Amino acid sequence: MRKPLIVGNWKMNKDIKEGVDLVKAIVNSKIDQEKIDYGFAPPFVSIYEIKKYLNEKHILAAQNMFYEDSGAYTGEVSADMLISAGCNFVILGHSERRHIFGETDDMINKKVIQALNKGLNVILCVGELLSEREAQCEEETVLRQISLGLKGVDNSMIEKVVIAYEPVWAIGTGKTASKDDAEKMHKSIRNHIAKLYDEDKAKNIRIMYGGSVKPENIKELMSSEEIDGALVGGASLKAESFIQILKYYE
Repeated sequence: MRKPLIVGNWKMNKDIKEGVDLVKAIVNSKIDQEKIDYGFAPPFVSIYEIKKYLNEKHILAAQNMFYEDSGAYTGEVSADMLISAGCNFVILGHSERRHIFGETDDMINKKVIQALNKGLNVILCVGELLSEREAQCEEETVLRQISLGLKGVDNSMIEKVVIAYEPVWAIGTGKTASKDDAEKMHKSIRNHIAKLYDEDKAKNIRIMYGGSVKPENIKELMSSEEIDGALVGGASLKAESFIQILKYYE
């Protein structure tokens, strides 16, 4: 049985005090950590301070990282830096990194390999543009991103990877993929993992959904056997809405 995983991706929002206040409010709401794994992906500047309010079961994810250990890479952050600040996860390949900052599948793959080699868990984001869905090549796009993103990731490493399916047209737009559409893509992803690795790895890998997840749709999404959690954007920035999402099981 795959344990649900829900992570709030704050993107470029919340200063340190605002972030700490948000985390304290959510942690104090007593989410049942036996039922779900949950946590936060704050901006880099807040990670170290927020770690002080989390226990060892919480997810503390960075929103990105670079693939080198150190060097003349102004503005970048290494896996070792993230670990020293308290991170146990890192989000890689988010659509905003791909489409705003021009990250390629090759670059994302280097980051995935580096993160895994350093001991970080990876949330690998994949998803199609609206034009790709309209052209009916959404599955081809997503499975290609997975194949290239996981290149060189062996059987022992895949256990530390979570896939986040985020249709780009649903991120921050208020539009959400229907449960049937999301479920269909999640099944395709799981079948693809079975081909790349084996049935056991496919059965155990967690596949999250992301894209305008909110209190109003979380129960329907999580009612699917194929959807193992959610990567939540805007709705994770307010304690009330994120708590409702995290307590979807009630």
